[in-house]
Amino acid sequence: MLSKEFVHKIKDFGLNSYEAKIWAAILSRGISTASELSDISNVPRSRAYDVLESLEKKGFITMKLGKPIKYIAVAPEEVITRVKKRIKEDSDQHVKLVESLEKSDVLDELKLLAKGIEHIDPSELSSAIKGQENIHEHLISMIKGAKQSVIIVTNEEGLKRKADALRHAIEIAKRRGVTVEVYAPLTEKNKKAAEVLRNIATVKNIPFSSRFCITDDEQLLFMLADDVHAAYDTGIFVKSPFFTGTIKNLFENAVK
Repeated sequence: MLSKEFVHKIKDFGLNSYEAKIWAAILSRGISTASELSDISNVPRSRAYDVLESLEKKGFITMKLGKPIKYIAVAPEEVITRVKKRIKEDSDQHVKLVESLEKSDVLDELKLLAKGIEHIDPSELSSAIKGQENIHEHLISMIKGAKQSVIIVTNEEGLKRKADALRHAIEIAKRRGVTVEVYAPLTEKNKKAAEVLRNIATVKNIPFSSRFCITDDEQLLFMLADDVHAAYDTGIFVKSPFFTGTIKNLFENAVK
């Protein structure tokens, strides 16, 4: 009998519940018929053949010729190799598809549609971003789009996260001639992160915690809490030179 937890782990190989159950069953037998596997795995016999065909296509099992038809398990380590290869091939295919769209007429048409963005009132260009991963992705987008300057202000723990998540984007911005400044309380805990960032940005110590990012003195992303669980972290993005300039001036006076 397979536990639900074990079946759930097997599904990480890219299998659904029935496929996971039958693959586990055939691994325990080595070779077996569809009806035997159906009985062992509690998968309805009417579905067993479809599931076995799917597993065969994915490279988890092979079919033995002869009557009755039997199925042979592929060794788990070989399956992992095949799964990794398939994921890489799928990923490469998706990247090629996106790259082809980048060079196609579709991008030009999308740019024409995007002209509507230019007519949006600044007060409408504000949004809430939830989750630390999404916040980092938005920060990366802001840094990539910066033309002149980037100011990142964070707390003690945040400096370590920024060094990991934003380092590549900051490196690219620096090569484009963008000035990048990073402010945080510098301590022994984030000393290594500060050293990493000093190679690509100006890092300065501040005696207080704050969390926001300003690009080109017109875009601002600020976080609503000093430090919370990654899933509940929330940031507010605003595109307003007036408001962003106000926050920048207040911060500079606080630093002085």
